Amino acid sequence: MTKADLVFVQGPVHTGDPARTRASSLAVTGERISAVGHDEVRELIGPRTEVVDLTGKLLLPGFQDAHVHAVYGGLELGECDLTGTVGADEYLRRIREYADAHPDIPWITGGGWSMESFEGGLPTRRLLDSVVPDRPVYLPNRDHHGAWVNTRALELAGLSRDTPDPTDGRIERESDGTPSGVLQEGATALVARLVPDKTAADRLAGLLRAQRLLHSLGITGWQDALLGTFNGQCDPSDAYLTAAREGTLTARVVGALWWDRRRGADQIPELVSRRTELTHERFRAGSVKIMQDGIAENFTAAMSSPYLDNCGCVTANSGLSFVDPVELRSHVTALDALDFQVHFHALGDRAVREALDAVGAARTANGRRATRHHLAHLQVVHPDDIARFARLGAIANIQPLWAAHEPQMDELTIPFLGPERAAWQYPFGSLLRAGATLAAGSDWPVSSPDPIAGIHVAVNRVAPETMHGRVFLPEQRLDLATAVAAYTAGSAHVNGLDEAGSLRPGNLADLVVLDRDIFTAPAEGIGTARAVQTYVGGELVHFAS
Repeated sequence: MTKADLVFVQGPVHTGDPARTRASSLAVTGERISAVGHDEVRELIGPRTEVVDLTGKLLLPGFQDAHVHAVYGGLELGECDLTGTVGADEYLRRIREYADAHPDIPWITGGGWSMESFEGGLPTRRLLDSVVPDRPVYLPNRDHHGAWVNTRALELAGLSRDTPDPTDGRIERESDGTPSGVLQEGATALVARLVPDKTAADRLAGLLRAQRLLHSLGITGWQDALLGTFNGQCDPSDAYLTAAREGTLTARVVGALWWDRRRGADQIPELVSRRTELTHERFRAGSVKIMQDGIAENFTAAMSSPYLDNCGCVTANSGLSFVDPVELRSHVTALDALDFQVHFHALGDRAVREALDAVGAARTANGRRATRHHLAHLQVVHPDDIARFARLGAIANIQPLWAAHEPQMDELTIPFLGPERAAWQYPFGSLLRAGATLAAGSDWPVSSPDPIAGIHVAVNRVAPETMHGRVFLPEQRLDLATAVAAYTAGSAHVNGLDEAGSLRPGNLADLVVLDRDIFTAPAEGIGTARAVQTYVGGELVHFAS
């Protein structure tokens, strides 16, 4: 009998396998699981077998993130990082400290500020001028759908009261029309195009920095939701290809190639070429990212009826559909025929409907193909569209952390949606009951990449730091097993890695050990769990003592 390389004993082991959901032991030989069971697995322990005692811990399939921007997140960690706080004074302190520590860099960049920190979600150029008056500053917010800039940056970009808004964005303005210091959506590119490019070495360092963080959270694979150039941001593709070729990419990664919304079907041959070029070992670029709308907080998410204003009156604005809905159907049908997966950003209910219509058109034209199209974010979904996910085989790619009461939700979203539409937000439970396949992700660096935090909110509909706060639409809560499955089997399915989404013999040994059994603890304590060991293909990639 061949002895195992690695054996976990004294479980619990949560397999994610309906045939045997719980076990107490698991063996790994090479990069694959060789046995799952109980005491009989100990027979595979030999003199060279590494034995891991799970007493007091929990073994799970490795988490996968179905929507993340890993390289961007890693780059921001090395710049002016504004995450982890909502204090305007703290933002300014960090910006001044970063600028003082880097006197020779021409631009101050980074990001991660929260809209809830400022009245109306809008900081001003004058605030930035007070701490950095002499160099341009460009700081995307945590959603990365807007950017905060100072006067020097606006001057260098030539933006004035006479500058028109681009068709896919908005320049926030002072009373006389002068740009106030916030650029929304496509308007960010007006300044971002001037920001010095990151070098290839910078991008690779950002990827490896991000990989360490994601592994430390139990993440073994992910889908990077944007490979390409968008609003002046750098293309992270070369970082992935270099790391894959050099063997430093330890995660399993799918890349979503950016669909340039200013172009049409003429870009499809380029995407085919890039798919071939950007495939090596653990990295492949078989997905295409189409951003169909913006976000609700800046009123660019595409809604089926208009937003309300501060007084609760109906406005003339229903958000933006970045790709013409008729053309979208044609594009998705063509991509589907070429075996591309389509990864939609669809946040408002009109965008969700347009994306589902496009998937439906592809199904009608091409039949059922193994393309696994998925819609990410799904903040507002019209009840009439819930059942369409299962019917069309469209995967619901959820970001659970956002489904909680917080100032950005309560002050910048709900009042402008109105009570009926606000009740359609993040309908995880309804999607599950209607038979939809759920995958899960973080959208980091928009929000925390920690899957445990996301699982906590999916189950409780309360932010982890709140613990006992007001429950957000409690009928949309998920049970714990379903939430875990979304971050494991569901996201693995999206990424074409079904053999990594559950713990059964023959599957890849992509594993995470948590410091406690979250299935036996109170639900309100889920968010306190931590990953202590992470394995990819049976190789230890993270260990917390």
